[in-house]
Amino acid sequence: MSLRITNTLTRQKEEFIPFVEGQVGMYVCGPTVYGHSHIGHAKSYVSFDLVARYLRFLGYNLLYVQNITDVGHLTDDADEGEDKIERRSKIDRLHPMQLVETYTRSYFEDMDALNVLRPDISPRATGHITEQIELINKLIEKGFAYVVNGSVYFDVSRDADYGKLSGRRTDELESGTRIRVSPEKRHPNDFALWKKAGAGHIMQWPSPWGVGFPGWHLECSAMSMKYLGEMFDIHGGGLDNQFPHHECEIAQSECATGKPFVKYWIHNNLVTVGGQKMGKSLGNVISLKDAFRRRSPFVLRFFILQSHYRSTLDFTDEALDGAARGLEKLLNTVRNVRLELAKRKGSNAARPSPRPGETAILPDIDLARFKAGFLEAMDDDFNAPQAIAVLFDLSREVNNALSLDAFSPAKLEEVLQLFHELGGIILGILPAEGTGQGPGDLSIEPDLIQSMIDLRTEVRAQKLWALSDRIRDALSRLGIVLEDKKDGTVWKRTR
Repeated sequence: MSLRITNTLTRQKEEFIPFVEGQVGMYVCGPTVYGHSHIGHAKSYVSFDLVARYLRFLGYNLLYVQNITDVGHLTDDADEGEDKIERRSKIDRLHPMQLVETYTRSYFEDMDALNVLRPDISPRATGHITEQIELINKLIEKGFAYVVNGSVYFDVSRDADYGKLSGRRTDELESGTRIRVSPEKRHPNDFALWKKAGAGHIMQWPSPWGVGFPGWHLECSAMSMKYLGEMFDIHGGGLDNQFPHHECEIAQSECATGKPFVKYWIHNNLVTVGGQKMGKSLGNVISLKDAFRRRSPFVLRFFILQSHYRSTLDFTDEALDGAARGLEKLLNTVRNVRLELAKRKGSNAARPSPRPGETAILPDIDLARFKAGFLEAMDDDFNAPQAIAVLFDLSREVNNALSLDAFSPAKLEEVLQLFHELGGIILGILPAEGTGQGPGDLSIEPDLIQSMIDLRTEVRAQKLWALSDRIRDALSRLGIVLEDKKDGTVWKRTR
């Protein structure tokens, strides 16, 4: 089965066929950097990291662009209110660009912790003022925009297709604002391409219409088309950006070029907290830095991937606990395979032969079947929850085979490679051995645990039972449970 994607524009699941065979251009709306990232950001950018990882796994030459909004995002969708960055800079008594640098670094720190791979290009709105002015000039020349008192607005009445992404008709649309609509606009849903800078507005640039700054919607059109061309394959973002932001992007881009802007629109659903919509007014916004104090970033990543990107994600402590337990099961399986492989290589031990008169009946795991099931799930609109279910099925069969000593060293190597390919390269939840990354590195930390176990073995040989119990209890407090077997002590995590 080929990859199929739910396209918001057509409201259908479609076979993915890029404009240019073997190449994909993808643009995802990045953060407005005026505060630390929160779990809503994690939902969006982990989801699109999965999309990017899988496209590359399929062999596509992907150019992934994700912007940084550092000007022009106002506090109200009707192009009124303050610039969010300028407003926060006044509160923090920082220059707006100092604020931007602080929170841009914070954003990438959080994404790195979540094992979200960096975009190929991270353009900033303030670095593309020239391109934005050129785009506005095109729209004015073609009669799609008008100038009023130093500001420029897009005339939605001139675009017969306006509303095709969200399904809203222009004559039915309401402004949806908390404050009155600017009297400068011909229609309440006309949107700003350029805003005249008010007195004291720090971030401003000269333009043919006076000193001002670009509109939020315009920025993404200008930056995406600069790096990906006038037509590209995938545009992604949160469901809350579908209208008005993405609707406005389509309108201004297609009216300027006369060409279809984006072939596939992908929108991730939002995050709730204990069943409630997350919002600052409700006081339930959870920053990623706070979330990381409660759980490993890899647990949070795994938690997000257990929910389809198009489904709502409900953030609760109980759900995180369940995700931690689930991820640890997969990690324990990988650890056990590695330990068994190291044991076999170290002793050159072969699989034990059956005793006289017995027939060896050992399981033969069809790894190709599991890989096919995993890829089938991913081909179905990046269905990570179903793909993870396949990983758990594989984990159970592997553990059963390990208990029967049913693996050859070559097969163990194949199992590790499959876990690395599916859980590491595609899902990004299982780190490679010795990387120092992940929910407890699978190389360094186990070595320390094994050293403690070896020490306990020595003190047990000397019949120092109290000291042996102290070592066992100390490991237990760290979530490491020991099990003494005839051929040695094995361990596993409980959290």
